[in-house]
Amino acid sequence: MIFSASTISIVLIYSAMAIYAIALVAYTLDLAKRAAPLKATVSAKASPASRASAGGDAVGSSSGTVDVLVATEPPALTVRESGSSRAGRIAQALTVLAWLIHLCGVVLRGVAAHRVPWANMYEFSITSTLIIVGVFLVMQIRLNIRYLGSFVVGLMLVLLGVGSVGFYVDVVPLPPALQSAWLVIHVLVAMTATAFFALSFAVSALQIAQGRPAASSSRVGARARAQLHRLMKTVPNAETLDTMAYRIIIVAFLLWTFTLMAGAVWANRAWGRYWGWDVKEVWTFIIWVIYAAYIHAKATRGWNGTRAAWLAIVGFAAVMFNFGVVNVFFKGLHSYSGL
Repeated sequence: MIFSASTISIVLIYSAMAIYAIALVAYTLDLAKRAAPLKATVSAKASPASRASAGGDAVGSSSGTVDVLVATEPPALTVRESGSSRAGRIAQALTVLAWLIHLCGVVLRGVAAHRVPWANMYEFSITSTLIIVGVFLVMQIRLNIRYLGSFVVGLMLVLLGVGSVGFYVDVVPLPPALQSAWLVIHVLVAMTATAFFALSFAVSALQIAQGRPAASSSRVGARARAQLHRLMKTVPNAETLDTMAYRIIIVAFLLWTFTLMAGAVWANRAWGRYWGWDVKEVWTFIIWVIYAAYIHAKATRGWNGTRAAWLAIVGFAAVMFNFGVVNVFFKGLHSYSGL
């Protein structure tokens, strides 16, 4: 039996999802290892008083020293120093493997359709998630951001799962409005901008967690607070995360600005006007305004810390609303994107 390229593409996408899921577990184990207290063996000359204070934790030796097992807090590790766990390395390797399988699935979808594979909601989902993970992997070359792995892979699995199950359609011919070179340019840049917005969302969420550790007076809450404190020692501080999110958003904002401008040019080619207040156009502009406000507030108003992080999160929520709600529940000139 000879399978079509479209069928093989579906199999590859689901195979990639399975491997991403295993990678997510490995990333979570890596975070758990970061949050675990360290056990250190300290060898010291022991006096009778120190032997008594050591109690049952001290083991005597003929040389007059004792080895005392003590629970220690992790040192203030740099991110690179804390990135050597076996689970983390396995997670990275699995993510690369899943991404390559994912890439093959996207390419075969394009082969089956004889065009670029981002002309409808399903294709946009599988390609944009591919770009999100790709940007994440590339950024790890210069920045050791494996601590974001659980969030990025988890978010990508949700988006890829919703797209594959809820938006899947068979290969169909393009509507006349999409038969343009602008389909390649406009949508590809929009997906790349979305990938950077997703990463800025992850960094901003971590920034809020870094700046506001959990507080609880209960015993369980104290243990969780201690684990969170240990985990946060292995990631950059809130100021560094704030700067990182700002730089990522600058890149994403420039790409989104081009998306908005390219969309206007394409609209003029397809419908004879640059702007028509279509619901998709309006939400694209709303997203642009939110991130422009973020950049303006950071650059001129001195917004830093939690306020800026929450604004970045609001911006990404608008991006997700534009994709998951506007495309599905609102009718307009862009309704064909739900095919």
